[in-house]
Amino acid sequence: MKPRLLLVEDDPVSCRFMAAALQALPACVACAASMQGALDAERDGASDLWLVDANLPDGSGAELLARLRNARPGIPALAHTADDSPALHARLRQAGFAEVLVKPLPATDLRDAVRRWLELAPAAAVRIGEAASGFAQRPLWDQATALAALNGSHEHVMTLRRMFLDELPRQHDAVVSALERGDGAMARQVLHQLKASSGFVGALRLNAAATILDQAPDQASALAEFAAIVQDTLAAA
Repeated sequence: MKPRLLLVEDDPVSCRFMAAALQALPACVACAASMQGALDAERDGASDLWLVDANLPDGSGAELLARLRNARPGIPALAHTADDSPALHARLRQAGFAEVLVKPLPATDLRDAVRRWLELAPAAAVRIGEAASGFAQRPLWDQATALAALNGSHEHVMTLRRMFLDELPRQHDAVVSALERGDGAMARQVLHQLKASSGFVGALRLNAAATILDQAPDQASALAEFAAIVQDTLAAA
């Protein structure tokens, strides 16, 4: 029988990518976009493994894991996040997650992490991501990176890229609005989603610009670069 996985991810592009990658294990994948949605999906206690986003619209991944474990303490759980902060990873592991996966990550790495824990083999922390330095020299779109992330599927690349482009103007406006009113937490939430999804679809320059803005949200130059690269990315699509 195929293993049953619960994938908790509120960003639709990231969710689509991860679900497609996991279904190729093969596995049955149930998706939820919130803590409440995950709890509802687990009412029958069917999942063999949980993959939980560190930040959710109605709570945290650590809080969700605690509630899931109240009913089923023995199920392995992996956290995933676009934040590569060692402090955050330590907190997630202390909360009970077996591994912390950093988005974007190749489909093979995602599947390998799930295989390790379905087979109860030892695992190592996964720290995948690119440094943001030198982003101006990076391509706006990189097909090879997108294909590598999506296991060579041109169809998945095109589908996710359309979804990404549809969401990008709203995400840009949400970041700018949040920073203008001093809501750093909201800006970081949107930027974390954007870092993950831009990596999946190969928008490398935007991925790096979002990373820089996330690290220096008070710098006007970082916001200006981010806004300009959003427009360049949309124009070059």
